[in-house]
Amino acid sequence: MDLPSIIPVFPLPNVVLFPGVPLPLHIFEARYRDMVRDASAGHEIIGMVLLRGDWRKQYEETPDVFAVGCAGKIVNVEPLPDGRFNILLHGQREFSIRRHVFEKSYRQAEVVWRTGGHGALGPTRRAALAQLLGRFLETDMSSPAHRLLHDESLSDEMLVNFFSYALELEPLEKQGLLEAEDLVARA
Repeated sequence: MDLPSIIPVFPLPNVVLFPGVPLPLHIFEARYRDMVRDASAGHEIIGMVLLRGDWRKQYEETPDVFAVGCAGKIVNVEPLPDGRFNILLHGQREFSIRRHVFEKSYRQAEVVWRTGGHGALGPTRRAALAQLLGRFLETDMSSPAHRLLHDESLSDEMLVNFFSYALELEPLEKQGLLEAEDLVARA
C-alpha cells in the first residue's frame, strides 16, 4: 500500500492502535466529522496518536501528542442521521510525526513511516511469549486467548500486535510497546 506523507491525525487520551488490529470509533466532534469526510474521499488513512501531558487544558486547541502513532485505513463508514459517524479502522503501519499541519479544522501531520514493528520472532521466542502471556492471562486450554496464543496460522506480527492492543494495560504502557524498535522488543 502506498501511504501518503501527510495524514489526518486523531488524538485520543486512551487509545493506542497497532498494525493489523481493528478499531471501531464513534465520531461526534465537528472537526473529526470533517476529518472522516475528507479521509473517506481520499486515501482513507487516519493516524491515531495518544494525547500526552495535561491535554485537558488545551483539548479544544492543539494539545501535545506523542510523536509515534499508528495509521489506520477506514474499512467501514456508517453515517448517522445527525451527522456523526461510526467508523472502523484497520491498523496499517506505525509512523513518526515530522511536523504538525494546522490548515484544516482538524490536525494533520507530515509523517515518516516506520518499519521497526515488523518481522518474525522465531519459534523459540514465540513459544516463550505464548507461555508468558498464558500465565499472565491465566488461560485454560479451552479459552479463546489460549487458542490464539497457539494458533500457528497467526503471524508473529499479528500475535504480538493483537495482544499489545488487547491486554488491559495503561495507555502509556501501550504507547511504549508501539514505540518499540522492532517486533522482538515489542514482544
